[in-house]
Amino acid sequence: MSQTNPSSPSLDLAIQGMTCASCVLRVEKALSAVPGVTRATVNLATERAHIDLNATATNGITVAAMAAVHKAGYDASVLEQQRAPSNAQSDARDVETTQLLRALWLSFALTLPVFLVEMGAHLFPGLHQFVHNTIGMQNSWIVQSVLTTFVLLGPGRVFFTKGLPALWHLTPEMNSLVALGAGSAWAYSMVATYMPHTLPDGTRFVYFEAAAVIVTLILLGRALEARAKGRTGAAIKHLIGLQPRQARVLINGQPTDIAIDAVKPGDLILVRPGEKIATDGVITEGQPYIDEAMITGEPIPVIKMLGERVTGGTLNTTNSFTFKATHTGGDTVLARIIRMVEAAQGTKLPIQALVDRVTAWFVPAIILCSLSTFLIWYWLGPAPSLSHALINAVAVMIIACPCAMGLATPTSIMVGTGRAAELGVLFRQGDALQRLRDVQVVAFDKTGTLTLGKPALTDFVVLDQSYDRATLLSWTAAMQALSEHPIAHALVQAALAEQAPVAVAKDFNAISGAGVRAMVGDHVISSGAEAFMQSEGVATSAAHAQTETWGQQGKTPICLAVDGHLVALMAVADPIKPSALGALLALKKLGLRTVMVTGDNRHTAQAVAQQLGIDEVHAEIRPEGKVAVLQAQRDSGAVVAFVGDGINDAPALATADVGIAIGTGTDVAIESASVVLMSDDLSGVATAIGLSRATLTNIRQNLFWAFAYNAALVPVAAGVLYPKFGILLSPMFAAGAMAFSSVFVVINALRLKRFRN
Repeated sequence: MSQTNPSSPSLDLAIQGMTCASCVLRVEKALSAVPGVTRATVNLATERAHIDLNATATNGITVAAMAAVHKAGYDASVLEQQRAPSNAQSDARDVETTQLLRALWLSFALTLPVFLVEMGAHLFPGLHQFVHNTIGMQNSWIVQSVLTTFVLLGPGRVFFTKGLPALWHLTPEMNSLVALGAGSAWAYSMVATYMPHTLPDGTRFVYFEAAAVIVTLILLGRALEARAKGRTGAAIKHLIGLQPRQARVLINGQPTDIAIDAVKPGDLILVRPGEKIATDGVITEGQPYIDEAMITGEPIPVIKMLGERVTGGTLNTTNSFTFKATHTGGDTVLARIIRMVEAAQGTKLPIQALVDRVTAWFVPAIILCSLSTFLIWYWLGPAPSLSHALINAVAVMIIACPCAMGLATPTSIMVGTGRAAELGVLFRQGDALQRLRDVQVVAFDKTGTLTLGKPALTDFVVLDQSYDRATLLSWTAAMQALSEHPIAHALVQAALAEQAPVAVAKDFNAISGAGVRAMVGDHVISSGAEAFMQSEGVATSAAHAQTETWGQQGKTPICLAVDGHLVALMAVADPIKPSALGALLALKKLGLRTVMVTGDNRHTAQAVAQQLGIDEVHAEIRPEGKVAVLQAQRDSGAVVAFVGDGINDAPALATADVGIAIGTGTDVAIESASVVLMSDDLSGVATAIGLSRATLTNIRQNLFWAFAYNAALVPVAAGVLYPKFGILLSPMFAAGAMAFSSVFVVINALRLKRFRN
């Protein structure tokens, strides 16, 4: 599984001014040429660039990267990777939308008289006669020329300031096409108005309305697109809105409200009922009930005891309490979640490579097509051939702008990953969104994944009567207290409940997924599965019958040895998660095969698998064995996802095509996975896969629309329907169709916000 190395140096930039897929390629090319940059990926929907740097990159790389973006014709600013979440980008997009709307209204006000006079004269002969008899057609053209010039120099200036330099550098993009199209119509009309003698007879026509309407309609499309794109980032905005703006910090014992940015690790913070928790920390006083729905999705508040962790953004429902801040700003759980979502939204899926390859030659090909259209119409077209040639060439350039192609993939990713976050699924790596669609096998760890991970001691059989239960339980607890495994916790809790004597273990050694060994007093104590005992040289024949019986009952049998001699057998039962059966059934409906890979006793594993309807079971498997099982599945041609929660699952999570970590699991497991479930509800696995399929379907719809639209309408704009049907496509309609295609793609992507598994 391909994963980004979290330790490799990287840089993130916010890019302003991009409008289409060609802009993306242009910025990527500029950034990739900067010394020290190994790879640059740019996302049109999020307006961000992620830059991977080599180890020799100097501190000046940021300045060099920003300079490269500026030279390419765009603006850039640095995004701090460990920053505290803020709405800065959303606010910037709101400002951009407001500016676009102002430009649109100004352009509309200037264009409307031009459109009414020119097009109205064609539609209503009486109006033509009225204009001719009052101000005269020549004066009418002069007025149109002035208004259209203001449109191009004012609201439409951006198309020329960005498009013409790109054309000069032989990297044409959308703005270049608009500048060439609108500029050609304007220039021809200016010649017809002020230097008519330079044109052949019968070709003195003006197309000011085409130039002005093209600019107005494209600005309309951009404004609608900007507003729709703002909705694609609603998930991020919602997450940012969860964090409180102030904290009530105890200063010299007195509660004082301070800005959240001023809170430091170690500060004591008072939280009253009904207030959000300001940041991550540990409870120092009180026993509140905390609503953690925003993290776990569980609607029922949970009680938090002294010393337990609380998460910033969650809600205190009862009882005032005090906690000590441990993580603030960009280090909080909420901040990390937001960065995960942002990173996933900015990722390029493999399917985007197709778009990039097409876009690389698309705009130059369209310019060539437009030029060919002009020449063919000029040489072979009916009179006035020059006018027909110009209008059809302009229509080709305008209708072929690749905005929709540039937005097809990233907008769906933004909405899809944002919706996933709302449903409790975090994509740490955006390309997992595409890999999940192809998953055929979902493999699960058992303890803590399919089961609650909160086992309890159910049976304790002493085999060697020279030892008593209390002593053996005491020694076991002393050793297991040094382990992080849920079964170890169950044994420690049993010893505490029975008030067994306190003992101390040393030289602790855990054999991951198999068993543990330590010195307690003068004795070597070891415990674990029967297979582990055999590997330790402990005879287990006396245990076999009992362990088989417990295993068939769904219990986990544990052998206990003292100084290499089997002395006791224990059984621990771990209840199956309430969500497990429904989640497995949902995966079956999706046509997926399910596998359990566990280090637990095979009888226990089989009992759990039978209850859940799991297709295939691999039991008594050590961590490296889990990797081998998954690799065997992959070697057979299957695309495999693995779901786990513990440290011993990390290698398997990293090996699978897609690793899915339970968010309540260990940090090591989460860091090894590409998808994280924010709660321990396994229905999130089916949600992630279902949403992956829905998102990729949405992307295919968008790409089909973008490519089919151009493939169908470019020939129409070039005039292929004219010889038989007499149909020509006005540049104005071409501009409207182009704007609609971009808006359609974004609106189609927004349908993912309604996804329900």
